Amino acid sequence: MKSLNEDLKTGNFKQIYLLYGEEGYLKKQYKDRFIKAMLPDGDTMNYAYYEGKGVDVKEVIDLAETLPFFAERRLIVFENTGFFKSAGTELADYVKDMPETTYFIFIENEVDKRSKLYKAVKAKGHIVELSTQDENTLRRWIAGLVKKENKAMSGDTITYFLNRVGTDMENIQRELEKAVCYAIDRNEITKADVDAVCVTQITSHIFEMVDAVADRNQKKALDLYYELLALKEPAMRILFLLIRQYRLLFQVKALAGQGYGRKEIASKAGLHPFVAGKYMDLSKRFKAGELRAVMEEGAEIEQSVKTGLLTDTLAVELFIVKYSGRA
Repeated sequence: MKSLNEDLKTGNFKQIYLLYGEEGYLKKQYKDRFIKAMLPDGDTMNYAYYEGKGVDVKEVIDLAETLPFFAERRLIVFENTGFFKSAGTELADYVKDMPETTYFIFIENEVDKRSKLYKAVKAKGHIVELSTQDENTLRRWIAGLVKKENKAMSGDTITYFLNRVGTDMENIQRELEKAVCYAIDRNEITKADVDAVCVTQITSHIFEMVDAVADRNQKKALDLYYELLALKEPAMRILFLLIRQYRLLFQVKALAGQGYGRKEIASKAGLHPFVAGKYMDLSKRFKAGELRAVMEEGAEIEQSVKTGLLTDTLAVELFIVKYSGRA
């Protein structure tokens, strides 16, 4: 990202950029910043945007060959075209000798680094992976956003906020704006402010429910379940998410037992490192056999609902009661 910021600062742009990865917020931010910097004053005559699969490469090449209209450059942006996984061969051959006045920006979720287009872009342009940010980066970013609003947020509150809203940067910004507005007449954003206006991600809600089950806090676990029902979440979807949480805990516990650290566990389990740390802590409160039994019980409950032995709402309630009761 430092190289992207440097290009934006100096105005010395590469002819081709490929921005890819999981963090949609960063991809959108850099895409918008580059468009604004490369085409000042909202120049729409020299801008084209292609999205999705099925882009006509011949049409793109014809446009790329056209000289810019009273401007320094022509900019063409491609988003989620799949060119870097298939069908990019023709464009790969073209970019090697494209006009100096034409610039490309590719925005993709996934790429194949072995593809011909990837290698061509790497040789001529600049490739940056914008993946999910680690916990420390998110903390610094949140603290910076809060500071811009002339407010403060303690480290504990930032942790609480992340646990509640998740690690998606776009969602973080949206929920933080709500907290800032709610505390408009105060200097500090508190946990109470977060509780008052920030929407808890359902995965965080489910994790909190599993945490309550581990604590044998039956009342809290059931209260959380009833809250989800009140939010119109189907009982069987809640059960599915509960079992998924136990499956992840089982996987994380097994990986930790094999000596893997948090970053390695996050990668192998497909979790954000911040979230992986939470799972590692919670998994210590269960035995592997307990987690396996819960997963098996979940499958049996699903079968009972399908065969009409239990209603879905009651089945999930009985499941929570059984595993949150005092041992």
